[in-house]
Amino acid sequence: MEIREIENKKIWESFLDQCQERTFLQSWNWGEFSKLMDEKIWRFGIFENQELLAVALVEKKTAKRGTFLLIPHGPVLKNSINTSDIFNILTQKSKELALQEKAAFVRINPISERNEANIKIFKELGFRNAPLQMHPEASWKLNLEPTEAELWSKMRKTTKYLIRQGEKNQDIIISKSTSLEDVKLFSEFHDLVSERQNFIPFSLEYLEKEFKAFNRENEVCLFFARHGNEVAAGAFVIFWSGMGFYHHAISEPKFAKLSIPYRLLWEIVKEAKKRNCYLYDFWGFVDPKKQPRHPWAGPTLFKMGFGGQADEYIKTQDLIVSNKYWLTYAFEKVRKLKRRL
Repeated sequence: MEIREIENKKIWESFLDQCQERTFLQSWNWGEFSKLMDEKIWRFGIFENQELLAVALVEKKTAKRGTFLLIPHGPVLKNSINTSDIFNILTQKSKELALQEKAAFVRINPISERNEANIKIFKELGFRNAPLQMHPEASWKLNLEPTEAELWSKMRKTTKYLIRQGEKNQDIIISKSTSLEDVKLFSEFHDLVSERQNFIPFSLEYLEKEFKAFNRENEVCLFFARHGNEVAAGAFVIFWSGMGFYHHAISEPKFAKLSIPYRLLWEIVKEAKKRNCYLYDFWGFVDPKKQPRHPWAGPTLFKMGFGGQADEYIKTQDLIVSNKYWLTYAFEKVRKLKRRL
């Protein structure tokens, strides 16, 4: 078994299309986005007898809290036959790269199922649970293969009622945009949402560059719901590899009584079906019963009303390379407490 870099986009994307568990965070264009953000990246393939078994996009993150390597929602495996060996060779390579790049640690945000066998693999390789997640460790997903009528029938009664009310309200207009100019409008509302929900928002630069990276191949779309001439809700959606991802969302509290996001999200689900998506990933899930005070509890209840199921991944894992890691650990612990996560 060997690991080497992949420079051919077709090979990378074709392999991912064969894998059951994957998200756009390992897509070729997410790597292009990282480069637009002036980050170093490596696209590794793990081979056995020339057969590609897994891929892993690695990003170098340089931030106030420290320098580290990140593997977001990876590695992505074709199957689970050689799981332990794959993680072993990737860990060795990542550690070597971290030392070379003067990174304090390697962070893996796996998309592997959260079970005892997978948890054991990381523990035996020397990983520890990260103090803070960077990408979802669980997600709410909706199978889009049923007909539109079947999807409707599986929704919560309250969700269907609120969608119908939104459809009856002629003041509510839904629109789509693939214009970079509209990212600025989305960003302005995103900043307001972050203030209410107590999280650090993605910058306008971040959103614009993400949009540029995926817009080249019609893999991103902005959705807006307006009440009259005012923006009431919006979503930044990635369409990739037969899936739709509800990556960023905005809503205006003054229109809360009209429940406009329900109508908007139903229109997005229908758009995903038009694009022949087989899955819609609502992105980010916490169990509202187990964590009722978590900032994501309310949004999760909203998502669950559309039907679907939760996928829980292994907790974000850190491999310590330098004692500088503990500065990052302390910084993120404080941030986690402030955000009530």
